Amino acid sequence: MNIKVFLSIAGCYMFIAGIFAQKGVDNETRFGSGVDSVNCVQNISLFSSYAKTNNFKDALEFWQKAYNECPAATKDIYLYGVRIVGWQIDNENDPLKKEALLKDLLAVYDKRIKYFGDDPKYGKDWIIGRKAQDYFQRTGEKMEPQLLYNWTKEAINEYGDNVDLLALSYYMAASNQLMLADPSKKECYIQDYLKISAILEKQITSVTETKEKEALSTTKSSLDIGFANSGVADCETLQNIYTEKVEQNKNNLNYLKEAISLLSRMRCNEIEAYFAAATYAHKLEPTAESARGLGMKALRDKDYNAAIPLFDEAANMESDNFVKAEDYYKIAAMLSEQKNYSKARQYCLKAVETNPNYGAPYILIGHMYATTAAGVYPDDKVLQQTVYYAAVDKFEKARQVDISVSDETTKLIGVYRGYYPSTEDIIMHPALKIKGASYTVGGWIQERTTIRSKD
Repeated sequence: MNIKVFLSIAGCYMFIAGIFAQKGVDNETRFGSGVDSVNCVQNISLFSSYAKTNNFKDALEFWQKAYNECPAATKDIYLYGVRIVGWQIDNENDPLKKEALLKDLLAVYDKRIKYFGDDPKYGKDWIIGRKAQDYFQRTGEKMEPQLLYNWTKEAINEYGDNVDLLALSYYMAASNQLMLADPSKKECYIQDYLKISAILEKQITSVTETKEKEALSTTKSSLDIGFANSGVADCETLQNIYTEKVEQNKNNLNYLKEAISLLSRMRCNEIEAYFAAATYAHKLEPTAESARGLGMKALRDKDYNAAIPLFDEAANMESDNFVKAEDYYKIAAMLSEQKNYSKARQYCLKAVETNPNYGAPYILIGHMYATTAAGVYPDDKVLQQTVYYAAVDKFEKARQVDISVSDETTKLIGVYRGYYPSTEDIIMHPALKIKGASYTVGGWIQERTTIRSKD
C-alpha cells in the first residue's frame, strides 16, 4: 500500500477515535471511551506500578489523571490514592498547603464512597471508618470532633447493627471529646455509649470467626474502660440507666455479665441495679462476679452469715489473684466484726499469700491484736502493753510490702509505740526483764516478737 494512502487511512481512524473519545467521568463509564479509555488504563497501570514499590513521587502524576478522568475504573485508585496523598502531606512543610492536602485526602475517601460505597465487603461504613482513622491520626489536638461524629453517625444510622468496627470506635472517641468540651452533652455521651455497646454485644454474639470475635471483644472492653474512666457516669446516673435494662435482660446472661462488670469497674457495686444483675446472673450461671455481687448485697445488709460463704465462693472461682485477695480480705473483715479473730487472721493470711504486696490484711491483723490486748492479759497491765509489739510488727510489715499504705501505717506505728511499757516496767516485770530479748505474745495471738519500751 502506498505510504501516503496508509497515513491518510490511519489519520482518518485516529480522527474518528478522537470524535468518539470521552473520559469516564464525563460519560459515567468505568474507563471512558475511545482514546480516553486507553489513556485511563495506561495511567492506572503506570501509577500502580510505581505505588507498589512506594515510589509515590513518580506515581503522583499518573494517579491524578486516573483519579480525575476515570474515577469509577478501579478501587486501586483509592487504595493507592490515600497513600499517595498521605505521602504528599508527610513531605509538605507549609501549614496552609498541608491543610489543603488533608482536605484532598478526605476527598479521596468521599469519592470512593461515591463510586464504590455499595461494595458488599468494603462499603460506605468501612470507608468512613478508615476516613475517620486517617483524620484522627493526622489532626491530633486540632481534630474537630463534630466532623468525626457526623461522619461516623451517618454510617451507624445507615448500617445499624452491621456497621464497621472502626466507625463505631471513632464515633465514641468523637462523642467523648464533644462531652469533654461541653458538659451539657454528658447525657448524650452516656446514651451513645449504651447504643454502641449494644451493637457490639450483638456483633460479638453473631460472629463465629475467632479473630473477628476477639477484635470486637477487645474494642468492647476498651469502650467500657473509656466510659468507666470518663468521670461522667456517677452511680446514681448508672442506677437510673441500668435498673430497667437489667430487668429487661434478666434472662440474657451475656448482658448481665457485662452490666455487673461495668458497674463493678465504676465502683457502683452497692446499687440496686448491680445487685439485681448479680442475682439474675447467679441463677443462670454462678460465676465469681455474680457470687461477689450477691455477697456485696449481703454485706450491705450486714448479713455476714450469708455474705461470708458468697465471698468464699467468689474467691474459689476467681482467677485474678488481686481480686481473689480482696475477697479473702472482705471475709476477714466480717469475721473480725463478729469477733472471730483467729479465723479472721486465717483469711488475712490467705489474702497476703494470694497477693504478697497487699498491705490491708496486715493492718487488719494489727488492729485485731491491739483491740484484744486487754483480753489476752486481763490481769496484767504491763503484759497487755506487750501486745502492741505484735500489732506494730504487722503495721511495719504492711508498710514494707505495700507502699500505698505507707502514710496510714506510719501514723499507726507512731500511735501504738506510745502504748509500749516503759523501761522501768520491763526491768521490774519477771516475764520481761531485758529490752531486745525475744518474747512470745500469749493468748490467741501467739506471735514471736521483740521486747521494746516507749522511752
